[in-house]
Amino acid sequence: LALPPDQREALLARALLVVNTPYTYGGNTPEGGFDCSGLIQYAVRGIHGIAQRALPRTTAQWAQVSAPVQRTLERGDFVFFNTLGNRYSHMGIYVGSGQFVHAPSSGGTVQRVRMDHPYFAKRFTEARSIFV
Repeated sequence: LALPPDQREALLARALLVVNTPYTYGGNTPEGGFDCSGLIQYAVRGIHGIAQRALPRTTAQWAQVSAPVQRTLERGDFVFFNTLGNRYSHMGIYVGSGQFVHAPSSGGTVQRVRMDHPYFAKRFTEARSIFV
């Protein structure tokens, strides 16, 4: 998956519009709730021209179709975390100013969190991007 950089803001806007939506395991819609990779799928699906494409569903699949970031993080980059003993067990979208948006876990809601939050800072594994 390789998208033009001018689509970064569209991806981000779609993710930020669903902040406070409840977490639902396997969820990928505002009505049904989101898990972390479902939020990414929903945000990417909103980009012009993507709607009919088959998109990855799991965090590991998103890692496979994205490229490692070898520069300073930019809005719209994916951030990955090891929360379950797996390099790609959780993910979010970097929003800038040291924050990312994600669907946390059962009982939570889609939210913005700081990258330097103690829980996430020690579990951050890498950033990857679908923008070229």
